[in-house]
Amino acid sequence: MKKNSLILGFIIATLAVTAIAETNNNKESESKPAKSVAWYTANVKEARAKNKECYDNKELTTTGDCKNSLHALQLVYVGVGN
Repeated sequence: MKKNSLILGFIIATLAVTAIAETNNNKESESKPAKSVAWYTANVKEARAKNKECYDNKELTTTGDCKNSLHALQLVYVGVGN
């Protein structure tokens, strides 16, 4: 019985450490502010690169950088008010 309790305790500790590490990883990626639409409009090469990165990784499409780069590219290539 002690062996089962020890194994269960080890599994719970492993899950807890993994959850804490993942939470810290998410906080680090969210702490970097997104570049603005104006910045991406002035830096079209970077906007294209970010847009390709977002297109290749669908998990990134909801981030501020992906939204701003796409919006900037729309403004550059389609124009304002069209």
